Amino acid sequence: MPELSAQQRVTELHQQINHYNHQYYVLDQPTVPDAEYDRLMRELIALEQQYPELKTVDSPSQKVGGEALKSFTQVTHQLLMLSLDNVFSAEEWQAFVKRVNDRLDSNINITEVAFCAEPKLDGLAVSLRYEQGILVQAATRGDGSTGENITENVRTIKCIPLKLQGNDYPSILEVRGEVFMPKASFAALNERALKKGEKAFANPRNAAAGSLRQLDSKITAQRNLAFYAYGLGFVDDQENNVPTTSEHLWLSNSHYQRLCQLKTLGLPMCPEVRLLKNNEQCTEFYQDILAKRDSLSYEIDGTVLKVDDINLQKQLGFVARAPRWAMAYKFPAQEELTQVEAVEFQVGRTGAITPVARLTPVFVGGVTVSNATLHNQDEIERLGLKINDTVIIRRAGDVIPQIVSVVVEKRDNNAIDVEFPKDCPVCHSPVVKAEGEAILRCTAGLFCEAQRKEAIKHFASRKAHDIDGLGDKLVEQLVDENLILTPADLFSLSEIDISTMERMGQKSAKNLIKSLENAKNTSLSKFIYALGIREVGEATANNLANYFLTLKNIQTANIDELQDVADVGEIVAKNIINFFKEDHNLAVVSKLNEIMFWPAIEQKSVEQQPLKDLIYVITGTLSKMGRSEAKAALQALGAKVSGSVSVKTDYLVAGEKAGSKLTKAQDLGVKVLTEDDLLTLLAEHQQQ
Repeated sequence: MPELSAQQRVTELHQQINHYNHQYYVLDQPTVPDAEYDRLMRELIALEQQYPELKTVDSPSQKVGGEALKSFTQVTHQLLMLSLDNVFSAEEWQAFVKRVNDRLDSNINITEVAFCAEPKLDGLAVSLRYEQGILVQAATRGDGSTGENITENVRTIKCIPLKLQGNDYPSILEVRGEVFMPKASFAALNERALKKGEKAFANPRNAAAGSLRQLDSKITAQRNLAFYAYGLGFVDDQENNVPTTSEHLWLSNSHYQRLCQLKTLGLPMCPEVRLLKNNEQCTEFYQDILAKRDSLSYEIDGTVLKVDDINLQKQLGFVARAPRWAMAYKFPAQEELTQVEAVEFQVGRTGAITPVARLTPVFVGGVTVSNATLHNQDEIERLGLKINDTVIIRRAGDVIPQIVSVVVEKRDNNAIDVEFPKDCPVCHSPVVKAEGEAILRCTAGLFCEAQRKEAIKHFASRKAHDIDGLGDKLVEQLVDENLILTPADLFSLSEIDISTMERMGQKSAKNLIKSLENAKNTSLSKFIYALGIREVGEATANNLANYFLTLKNIQTANIDELQDVADVGEIVAKNIINFFKEDHNLAVVSKLNEIMFWPAIEQKSVEQQPLKDLIYVITGTLSKMGRSEAKAALQALGAKVSGSVSVKTDYLVAGEKAGSKLTKAQDLGVKVLTEDDLLTLLAEHQQQ
C-alpha cells in the first residue's frame, strides 16, 4: 500500500494539471508557462511508475495531447548589412504582409508574390568577400556599416570554401550568411570545458560568437563551427562584363535562385530553405519548422521570410537598417516561473528612474535570469505586481527578460506593495514625472552621480567617441574617486591618475591617454550624439550636423528651425533646446569645444540645393513614399519642410485624406502639389 502522502500528491497533481489543461485548451488563457506544466507532468509520471496502483484511466498522464592576433581591425561594408524586424504572431505576420501589399504597385497582388523561406539560425551574421574566386576577407555585421575583420578565424571553418568552385563567378562577390555552432559541437565543447574545470557556455550562439572572436585562430579551428549562406552583399560588374544568361546569380531576379547558384559555387545553403508560392505557405512553413525545431542539428529561434523577387525588394526598399521586404517570424518566447524577491530603482543617464525586479534565479531562454526590467509605474500597475509574487518570466532570444504576468493564485500573505521613491535613490534630489510621460526622472542632471557615470560611459562608447580602454568599471572608479565629474574632465586625466586605479598599470594608462588624444579628432555628428541629449540618436545627430553645419547654429536654433531637420519633431526639438538651456551643460559643451576638433562641413552649392529657401508642408497619406522620406528628399534639395501652413508656405504636398491643412492652403492661395507632382519634381532634380 503506498504512503498516504504519495496518494495525496497524485490527487493534487490530477487537480492542478486538469485545471491548467482547462485554462490552456478551453479558455485559451494559460496562467503558467509550458516548463511548469511539463515539470508537474513529469512528477506525476514518476509517481505513477513508482506506485503503479495509483495510475488510473482518468489520469492526465493518459490523456493524448498535442506535442508540445592582438586585436581585430575594422572593416567597412560596401553595402550595409541589414538586420531584420521581428513578428511573434500570425496577426503580426499578416500585418507585415499588408504593409508589403500597400507599398507595391496596385497591379501586383500579394497573394501571388513568392517568398524565400528559411530557418532563423541562432548564430552570428558574417560577410565573406571573394575576389577572383578567392576568400580574401570575412567580417562580422558590427553596427551594419562597420564590422570586425575575422578572416583568419573564418578560414578554419571547414564548410566555407577558400576558393569558389568552377570559374563562373563575378570578380568580386560578397556572400552574407550565418556562422553557428551545431548542437553536437556545442555539447562536446561544454563537455571538454567541464572536464578541465572551466566555465561552460550558456548556449550555442554565445559559443559561436566567442569562437569567432578568438584572437588565436587555432582555438577557433577546434570549435567545429558551421556556416549557411542567406544572401548577397556587394557584387562587382553587375552591369558590365558579365554573361547574359539568366541563370547567373548576379543577374537572377529570384532570391532563392541566387542562393541555389551560391550552392553551385561551393557555399553551403541550409537544406530547409524553400521557395513558397504565396504568403499563405509562409504560415505553413513556420509551423513545419517549429515542429522540426528539436530534431534539427542546429539551434533556431524562428523563420526568416523574404519577398523572392529582387525587383520587388528594390521597390520596397528598407527603413532605418531593416528591409521592408523581409521579416523574422520568431517562435514563441521561452517562459518560466520564478519569484520577485525585491524591486529596486536604477537611474539612467537621462535621469529616468527605472524599477528593476530582483528575481529568484531561474534558467530560461538559455541563460540564468535574476533581473527583469519593469519599465515604469504604469507597467507595475498593469501587472498588479507585488514583492514576493510568483511571476511568469519570458526571455525571447536576446530580448531583455520581462515579466509577463503574475500568478495570482500563488500569492500569499507575504506579498508587499511596490512603493516608488519620492527622491532620487542615488543623489536624493527631487523626482518629477513630466506631463504625458510614464517615467519618473531625477532633476539633478549631471550633478547626480548615476547620471554622471552613465553620461560619461555614453560619451566614450563605440558609436560616440570610441575611447578604447575606458571601460564601465574604470569610469565608475574615476567618478567615485572624484577624478572626473563630466566628459570634459576625461581629457585632463594624467597617466598617474589612471595607473592608480584598480587593475590599471602604467602601460594601460599610457594606452588610454593615447586613446583620449585620438578621441579629440572627431566629427560634429559624433560630438552631438556623444552629448547624450534625450532621443537624439546617431541618425538625428547626423541630420542636425548636416543641416546646421556648426555647433553654434544648433545651440541657437529655435523650435521651428529644429523641426525643419529630418527626424526632428516637437518633442526632440524641445529636448535639444532644454539641454542647451542648462548652465552646467553649456559649461561642459564649451570646455569640450575648446578641446575637441572636427572638420568643417561644406555648405552645399546652389546647384545642389535647387529648392533652397522654399517652404513646403506635407499633409495626408502618401501611398508611394513615406512622409519622412518625402521630407528628407525635399530637405536634401535645400527646402525647408514645416509642420504648419502659413502665408510663408510656398507649396503644400497633399496626400490622401488631407484635412484642415489643405483647406487652409487653399484659403491662403498656396500652390498644392499631389504626390505624383512631388515624385516628378524629385525625379527632375535627381537627373540634373
